[in-house]
Amino acid sequence: MRQILFSPPDISEKEINAVCDVMKSGWITTGPKVKEFEEKIRSFCKSEGAICLNSATACMEMALRALEVGPGDEVITSSYTYTASCSVICHVGAKPVLIDVAPNSFEMDYEKLYDTINERTKVIIPVDLGGILCNYDKVFDIVNSKKNIFKANSHLQSLLGRVCILSDSAHSFGAYKNGKVSGSISDFTAFSFHAVKNLTTAEGGALVWNLKDNEIYKELSLLSLHGQNKDALSKMRLSNWEYDIVTPGYKCNMTDILAALGVSQFERFGDLVSKRRNLCRLYNSLLKDENLEIYQKESLVEESTIHLYMMRINGRNEKDRNKLIENLSNCGICTNVHYKPLPMMSAYKKMGFDISDFPNSFNMYENEITLPLHTLMSESDVEYVCKFLKNELKNI
Repeated sequence: MRQILFSPPDISEKEINAVCDVMKSGWITTGPKVKEFEEKIRSFCKSEGAICLNSATACMEMALRALEVGPGDEVITSSYTYTASCSVICHVGAKPVLIDVAPNSFEMDYEKLYDTINERTKVIIPVDLGGILCNYDKVFDIVNSKKNIFKANSHLQSLLGRVCILSDSAHSFGAYKNGKVSGSISDFTAFSFHAVKNLTTAEGGALVWNLKDNEIYKELSLLSLHGQNKDALSKMRLSNWEYDIVTPGYKCNMTDILAALGVSQFERFGDLVSKRRNLCRLYNSLLKDENLEIYQKESLVEESTIHLYMMRINGRNEKDRNKLIENLSNCGICTNVHYKPLPMMSAYKKMGFDISDFPNSFNMYENEITLPLHTLMSESDVEYVCKFLKNELKNI
């Protein structure tokens, strides 16, 4: 029996050698490799700026803090997402406002989004699920139509003059929509380079932005390194030890070890995404006659980064889906669910959220299953998964 892992990292000798070179260099924390990685990301995303931090979560939180979002403010995000999209709102003391997804969609209901924005709303965090970008034209239309009620209370908020769009693009580095690459569209975009992502630095993330303000990088650097006005590399220069703490900041910088891994992965990124797309097409071909709703539709394959191969089992419920996961596990196939909606989680129940208020999210969740898809899989592995999936669908 084969063992089909869900999403192991694809690490080559190229990455291993790059990390070893950094470890031998005498400089392993934030330094020249991080700066190189940031510039590669900025250029690739066609953004105004980029900073690398230790997670996408930190990126979103630092963006909120740079915008000076806090108590008394509201931030809107989807109920159908991982906790990071919402927990950062709680971290800064703002009120999280969850929007249900639209019927038969993984994207938030844009009509409800329009109705929910009020004068306390400062940021919207759309979620790019599975490597597919949201409808940002619609989101921008909505926030621009509400400009008249927006009340800015910081420099960056005034610069925008409307609700800020901060994308949770943890899944969508490299994705396109209407010819625009992820990172070039929203005001701020946070990417994840966690071990399971298409491009990995083990742990890590990047924040890119499209506001024309030369102080943003400086402000984010201060916030992410204790509010210290010199990084370690600057302090190591002769007679340059003295520094100041200009704000009681945080500690979430990326290291050169991780950046070296990221730079090497970046050089392979095109080939990695190409292989994901080929595997996705094979999945689509083999499963086209099954009673399944495939998320990575053929028309989207070239624009999506195919981070997740998500599907819904038509006509089935949560119990059926869980039984299918168990049966596939017995065949050596590891699957997952993306996602259990936030109102079903204990932390958010304690905040007063109730899944009964988010019926569309529950309907999407109860029969969703995510199949393994990664660049260490072969076409034979995909055929193996589909063979057992088809068989087990008959048994539930």
